[in-house]
Amino acid sequence: MDARSPEVADAPLSHAEIRVIVTGVMVAMFLSALDQTIIATALPTIGSQFGDLESLSWIVTAYLLTGTAVTPLVGKLADIHGPRPVLLWSIALFLVGSVACALAPGMMWLIAGRAVQGLGGGGLIALAQTIIGILIAPRERGRYQGYFAIVFITSSIAGPILGGFFAEHLHWSLIFWINVPLGLVAAAMSDRALRRLPAHHHPHRLDILGAVLMCAATVALLLALSWGGTHFHWLSLPILGLLVLSVLLWVAFSLRVATASEPLVPTAVLANPVVRTGVPAAAFAMGTLIGLSIQMPLYLEGVLGLTASQSGVALIPLMAGVVVGATGAGKVMSTVTHYKRLPVVGLIASILALAVLALWPIGLHVSVVAAAMGVTGIGLGTVLPVSTVAVQNAVPLPQMGTATGVVNLFRSLGGAVLTAGFGAIVIGLSGMEGSELLERLLKGHAQVAPLADAFRWVFVAGALALVASFLAILAMEERPLRSGHMPAPLPE
Repeated sequence: MDARSPEVADAPLSHAEIRVIVTGVMVAMFLSALDQTIIATALPTIGSQFGDLESLSWIVTAYLLTGTAVTPLVGKLADIHGPRPVLLWSIALFLVGSVACALAPGMMWLIAGRAVQGLGGGGLIALAQTIIGILIAPRERGRYQGYFAIVFITSSIAGPILGGFFAEHLHWSLIFWINVPLGLVAAAMSDRALRRLPAHHHPHRLDILGAVLMCAATVALLLALSWGGTHFHWLSLPILGLLVLSVLLWVAFSLRVATASEPLVPTAVLANPVVRTGVPAAAFAMGTLIGLSIQMPLYLEGVLGLTASQSGVALIPLMAGVVVGATGAGKVMSTVTHYKRLPVVGLIASILALAVLALWPIGLHVSVVAAAMGVTGIGLGTVLPVSTVAVQNAVPLPQMGTATGVVNLFRSLGGAVLTAGFGAIVIGLSGMEGSELLERLLKGHAQVAPLADAFRWVFVAGALALVASFLAILAMEERPLRSGHMPAPLPE
């Protein structure tokens, strides 16, 4: 089907046409969502093959870092050229990175491949959210939550199971090879569906320097978190130097934001009070989710004594809980006035569940741990749609892609920092070097007590991050959701 003419593009789409577009976008979303869940349970096996546990968090943070940097650029590119070509290029980069990961002969190659993969994967969900923001009014988005529930429920259940099964019985590289056929299907379906999308092109400038400064500042911080307590003492000159360098680079990034004609993070968007509170709420929630999903297999295998396949099954309540919470909140918020109450209640439940795990990190039955993770996931899930829709509802349509990109930028940044932070806690407080810990873990002789004590503080750190998200949600202005696409007022 040819691209829609301007006259047709101005006409409202029918529900059937919107459903075709949403279906195409769902396939691309599934590609990214599956990649986030399938790798977690394979990480201990990957570390064993390469003999490097300390660098495991970089398999995740490299993906998150490049995805973080590219997300706001992707949002602006979608505003400039439309979502379709940007989505197709994102899928292509994702597949190139996947093949590089599958063929990796060592840890550094794998990390580099994940960085390339992140350049593509970082834009997939952001673009999907932008497309939905263009197509569907905030109050009407709950009608389509069922479609996205299918994507995330499927990826949340299939991902951990497939990752554990591939790692234990076949080969971990299959978690990357599986992306190739899925990516080709996603590209074909998305290309055809997005030709129906109405054109909303707006001129923007790309702030490459801002993206480089933000990446450099984040890398310095992540290196300090990764090397502190393992390669160097926390108060050693290299670690302190990295922390100082990170602060200086963040200052330079802030100056760039304040002075650039069109910075990576636009001041016009940041001036919006809903954005200023909704973004940190989403960042702390998503960061906690990603950090826990990556570290929990180590807890399940090292403390509870599960196999890789069993830990994949035990991780399902956390991931499926997020889907349940997000889907339920998305449907309910379109019918209620005080939609903030959903994440407020959800975050309280999540904090209490993590407190239970912090108090008893050892000795709990796996079913109790799974239930606590399920409650945590449901609570986290309520934050994500509410914060995203609230931000999209507060900005005018020309800023939709940029604002959505800002939300996803800080969500990814929160994931990278908290994942590295949780990893530093595990390595630093377990009392063992990473290689020794991994060797004992995979042989079934891990020192359970030190590892359990380390995870006690991981759960404490997660609860504190959710307290920060809770406070941000409380401070967020609760504006009535628009029922149409009339422009939102710019902040005064």
